[in-house]
Amino acid sequence: MAHTEQGHLDVEDRGAVLIVRVDGGPHGLFGLDLAQQLEDLVDRVDSDPGVRAVVFTGAHPERFVSHADVRWLQEGGAAVPSLGRRGASAVVRMARGVDRARAVEPVVRRTPLRGALELDRLHATFLRMNSSGVIFVAALNGSALGLGAEFAWACDLRVMADGDFFIGQPEILLGIMPGGGGTQRLSRLVGTHRSLVAILEGKPFTPAEALANGAVDDVVPQDEVVTRATGLAEHFGSRSKTSIAAIKRAVYLGGSMSLVQGLHVERSEFLVQDQSADGQQLMLDYLEATEATGELPLYDPDVYAEALATGSVPRRSAVPQS
Repeated sequence: MAHTEQGHLDVEDRGAVLIVRVDGGPHGLFGLDLAQQLEDLVDRVDSDPGVRAVVFTGAHPERFVSHADVRWLQEGGAAVPSLGRRGASAVVRMARGVDRARAVEPVVRRTPLRGALELDRLHATFLRMNSSGVIFVAALNGSALGLGAEFAWACDLRVMADGDFFIGQPEILLGIMPGGGGTQRLSRLVGTHRSLVAILEGKPFTPAEALANGAVDDVVPQDEVVTRATGLAEHFGSRSKTSIAAIKRAVYLGGSMSLVQGLHVERSEFLVQDQSADGQQLMLDYLEATEATGELPLYDPDVYAEALATGSVPRRSAVPQS
């Protein structure tokens, strides 16, 4: 698909936390270039044990990400022959298969299937974020509509600037619908009915409404958004990276299954973590501290407070002696 504005990600390395400024050009648009760079970034941080969290914020002074590059969407739709729901479903399945068989992808990108493939790749990037041991935080320094909102919904945490800003899914006003996951992720955040009404009307949430509905986790003054988001990134990123990944998979993926299937996902993830070297050592330390002090460490307020602050129960040598 053609796109009208070149975008790029500016990455600031702060050690365990990366601050990523999303630059979608003068209008703050999200196009194919940003989608490709985001995919590369997620692959990089997911495989880097030194990166524990990523904070995304907008380069535009009043927008996180405005919305998708509409030219990108329009030309993608125009390039595909008219499809009914069955035909579209077949195309989507075919794109998924092509994405798995990367060898044929360059050929397919020169066919009408390219739009479906690009959408599939973007969904795969967001899903990779949802199953990663890295904590992703959206620092909404301003407004976000459409794909900008869907990008935020795909993150684990969201901090939004207070003021005359908004976030939501206006696609129906352009005669289309959310395509970057909005119908699914917003529903899981705010509930099915509230999400349905918001998407059908196309009216965005104000910061106060987003906070009240559970669409964002905090609302702070605009000049404090990145600082607050970074604090959350450091706090949650201090936990075990493998445990974070397992929990995210169980919640994001298992949580949308039936109870029986979801519990199967949880059991599977639990067994892996229960056997991990870090988990085994921390549990042994916990048992040793219990024997030494005569009390369960997590029922000592000071120990619990330290565990919450550092991301794990203190090692045996750090537990106060009775």
